[in-house]
Amino acid sequence: MATTEKKPAKPAKGGGTPNQAKTSKAQKGEKKGGEIKQGPHAGVDLPIPSPRLKDYYNKTVRARLMEQFGLANVHEIPTVEKIVVNCGVGEAIKNPKVLDRVVEELAIITGQRPVRRKAKKSIANFGLREGQEIGAAVTLRGARMWEFLDRFITVAIPRIRDFRGVNTRSFDGRGNYSLGVKEQMIFPEINYDMVEQIHGMDITFVTTTNKDDMALALLRELGMPFRGDDKPIIVQS
Repeated sequence: MATTEKKPAKPAKGGGTPNQAKTSKAQKGEKKGGEIKQGPHAGVDLPIPSPRLKDYYNKTVRARLMEQFGLANVHEIPTVEKIVVNCGVGEAIKNPKVLDRVVEELAIITGQRPVRRKAKKSIANFGLREGQEIGAAVTLRGARMWEFLDRFITVAIPRIRDFRGVNTRSFDGRGNYSLGVKEQMIFPEINYDMVEQIHGMDITFVTTTNKDDMALALLRELGMPFRGDDKPIIVQS
């Protein structure tokens, strides 16, 4: 009786047996319908880490502000409540597509979808009609606010040309600070090759205090590079 000889298994690509090749393929993900289904990442069960600047505020800045101003109640310690990024686009009156690009760039910079701002009244000299979209704004709170503030202070501001510090005279008398950015190019998220038009934006830091000196101390402790040791102008109410 003739016996049939079994052919030896062909080695898998890259070495190893066919069983090892199937195992490695299963580890990388199963391919179904032309799409590779990836498995969960290694940190799927780990808690979401707190923003770095927020941890620094809780561990270091709060104690320094209490000692500096002699605060007895921890609820009196000022903090950043929200950050508002506003961008007016006057060219959108004649070319609405310019606003679409600005909205995309603001979403990339802040990580949040902007809200389109509309004109409150018509101005015939400017060809502006009431309800026409002429700008975009983003209001950041919570973790996104701390992440944006950290990136703005440590990465974006040092990229400003001929930077000599931000002005300390831009407080509004109620503990809020505003500054203007001339170019969106200072943010590393913006690709130079994809920019169609240079535009600026206004950034407002809203704090929980109504005193400018406390707001100045808060932002300075968080790393805001103010120009010299100038004191803010205290508006007499």
